[in-house]
Amino acid sequence: MQGLLSSSYCIDLLAGEDYLSTDRGVGRMLKIGVLVSGNGSNLQAIIDKIEAGEIQAEISIVISDREEAFALKRAARHGIENRYIEPGSFNSKREYEAEVVQLFREKEVDLVVMAGFMRILGPYFIGEYRQRIMNIHPSLLPAFPGLRPQLQALEHGVKVSGCTVHFADEGMDTGPIILQGVVPVLDDDTEESLSGRILEKEHELYPEAIRLYSEGRLKIEGRKVRIL
Repeated sequence: MQGLLSSSYCIDLLAGEDYLSTDRGVGRMLKIGVLVSGNGSNLQAIIDKIEAGEIQAEISIVISDREEAFALKRAARHGIENRYIEPGSFNSKREYEAEVVQLFREKEVDLVVMAGFMRILGPYFIGEYRQRIMNIHPSLLPAFPGLRPQLQALEHGVKVSGCTVHFADEGMDTGPIILQGVVPVLDDDTEESLSGRILEKEHELYPEAIRLYSEGRLKIEGRKVRIL
């Protein structure tokens, strides 16, 4: 069961600044397209908040680059359309991304959510949904971007770690930061135990960022995101 909201979503470029704005109209709610590769626990957290009425949006489609991704089964259990699209069946990354973009267009997707999607989006995809793609990363960016950030945190001896929700751009984990959540790093932490603690925080933070977006409360100013 999806939340109810009458909204349409757009990006305005004014006076050299980027604004994320909401133009509400009758019969229009935020439509989300989700990209996944694995288990889909963040997808589940988002679904749960939508079904509880805490996020006024609907997930229009879930797309995976891996056929065995359990996230596809999660989507199916909730009656959400889901597709596996094999990247290797296309001649180029751009062709693969064009197929995904076309599906999102058909579903009138307003916001793209990367929920454990293990591919870097190319310039074509970023350009089609600029400032409308969210990602979550298990570190306090800009610290420890890329692979295995939890291990990086342990190797550097940091006392706190966490997760970051940000808008995706052409770089690796470099887009404007929306929200961050902090967890302690314990003396006896392993990569697995720290990862589990951060994942719990992700399940709180990601739905909250989407809720703020759905309410038109995120304003992008250069590299900064202001919460209205």
